[in-house]
Amino acid sequence: MLRKIVTAIIVVPVAIVIVAFAVANREAVTVSFDPFSSTAPAYAATLPLFAVLFAVLILGVIIGGIAAWFGQGKWRRDARRLASEVRSLHQEVAALNARQSYQPSPLHAPEPSPPVAIAPPVP
Repeated sequence: MLRKIVTAIIVVPVAIVIVAFAVANREAVTVSFDPFSSTAPAYAATLPLFAVLFAVLILGVIIGGIAAWFGQGKWRRDARRLASEVRSLHQEVAALNARQSYQPSPLHAPEPSPPVAIAPPVP
């Protein structure tokens, strides 16, 4: 329940800001992908400014996520190697237990040692 409240407290204001941004930036802008001809570009798109900015933001998040995923490849590789090593060690322990027919014995408390008598000092 608390998670839903916190989510609502965060999502509702963010949604309001996004809607206000979109309403304030409805003007059409021309996005050109031709660096050589600005007057007659080979490909140009006329879109609302908020759509261009949201598309760039989403593209940045995707590129950042891909970069982080590649950057963490070393850790994923180490985790796979260690998981494989743990599996092989578990199999080895199981094989050793089966070969020795290991029966764990209950732990016994050691017998208390007899009290030691110390002679008093002689004056």
